[in-house]
Amino acid sequence: TMLPLLLLLLPAAHGIAEVGPRPALTREQLEGVTTASTFVLDQPRCTFKDFGDAVIWLVVALDKDASKFNNSAGPGTPETAFQRFPGAVSAYMTLNATLGSYPCPKPAGDITVLRVGSETSCAGDESRPTCNGPLPGPGPYRVKFLALEGSVPVAETAWSMPITLRTAKSPSSIPAAGSGHSAGMIAITAILSILLAILLAALVAMLVFCGSDSCGSSTFSKPESVTVRRYNTHHVYDQRAARL
Repeated sequence: TMLPLLLLLLPAAHGIAEVGPRPALTREQLEGVTTASTFVLDQPRCTFKDFGDAVIWLVVALDKDASKFNNSAGPGTPETAFQRFPGAVSAYMTLNATLGSYPCPKPAGDITVLRVGSETSCAGDESRPTCNGPLPGPGPYRVKFLALEGSVPVAETAWSMPITLRTAKSPSSIPAAGSGHSAGMIAITAILSILLAILLAALVAMLVFCGSDSCGSSTFSKPESVTVRRYNTHHVYDQRAARL
């Protein structure tokens, strides 16, 4: 009679506690909360406070494959390697940390976030299967935190809501130069072009005209010098009264 009871209690002994809240994009005022290959989450502060000996892992999966992830898959194995995602594995495990890395409560003034996809040096290094490498596409992705004691999963959060990354614009979608100009800009450009043509024509005409002898060539003759003779009135000096 004890055997059926033990069989009923066995799954409960190995059950995984679900804790909250679920992961979400940070609300901190940061640049690049989502980029073409990364996104930023809030750290799981106070989420696993009852599991002091656990190591907390981030599980990343494509939205369509999240339900395929097996919590018993160990981190650092081919089944959870970043380098094999998303082709051969449904999800990879990265950003492991002890509870000491997520103190509770959050210190005042601290920015407590995790940037997923920030490591480029290990993206192709199969000796580092837990690499936090750049995400391979726009997604959408789902993530959850999983706490392990040794190799045994003891607690987890729910999966996040779908997270979609930014996509770069293709060259064909970028409007050609001038295609977005308004009619007013086109009219102003045409008027300026006409005025410039008139100015150039006037300048050419002036150069042609001034090339002839009639422009800028004036002949100046030196005026003849005028000689003024001085006459002495001798009859005045001959008179004695005039000298007085």
